[in-house]
Amino acid sequence: MNPMDITFLGGPRPQRGVGVVAPFDFALDRELWRWVPDEVSLHLTRTPYVPVEVSLDLARLVSEHETLHEAVRTLTAIAPEVVAYACTSGSFVGGIAGERAMCEAMTRAGALPSVTTSGALLDALAELDVRRVALVTPYTVSVTRALEEYVAEAGVTVTGCAYMGLTRHIWKVPYRAVADMARQAVQGGADALFISCTNLPTYDVIPQLEAELRIPVISANQVTMWAALRRLGTRAVGPYQALIDPAARTGPVLPEQLPGMPKLPDEEQQQEG
Repeated sequence: MNPMDITFLGGPRPQRGVGVVAPFDFALDRELWRWVPDEVSLHLTRTPYVPVEVSLDLARLVSEHETLHEAVRTLTAIAPEVVAYACTSGSFVGGIAGERAMCEAMTRAGALPSVTTSGALLDALAELDVRRVALVTPYTVSVTRALEEYVAEAGVTVTGCAYMGLTRHIWKVPYRAVADMARQAVQGGADALFISCTNLPTYDVIPQLEAELRIPVISANQVTMWAALRRLGTRAVGPYQALIDPAARTGPVLPEQLPGMPKLPDEEQQQEG
């Protein structure tokens, strides 16, 4: 090795930190990292375990201000520059006022900017100028209706909705099931599709669905990372995703026309993740 090629021997490059508060059952840490550029690190912490399945009751439990305060305090020694609450239902269950109060509670706990998944959803809809949105959720009907009410409160029309009725193991849902639900949801002429729940895998399915449906497709983990990284003044990483890549907003083309686009993993491979 040429000594002149060695430019830095003092250790790893300095990293900018994003603190992430996730529910105790969150299983997709690796998916969050896929949106993160090399110069940023994620520091995850989880809310305390409670013996409750996915429901409105669980959403309220994992979003209590005292719970958020303690979770953010566990991150302060690492000194992240922003904190993100990575749970959709936990951040829409109290409506828009409840989401804003959550951000204020997290900011008070850590003296740093805060975002939530549901707040990031509304920001993303505004960024893409979406007035009509279709929804896909893994939730029960009651949790899904609460999401519809939250979006409607923000002045966005829900044109269609498909839900799975799950109360556990949401991270095991394969991409193909997500894609099937998306096709059901978009029958009403939506400007965009939102795939809810941070525990539902979506990274690789987003560009495929955008190419097929010809509308922006956004997901819970995607908007969370997009909003948090934007607070840092940097951009999320997401090729062929309209929210992340402005070039993709000019009108998606068919998958076979996109060189290097990953194919949808098969069901067996996806269930492993």
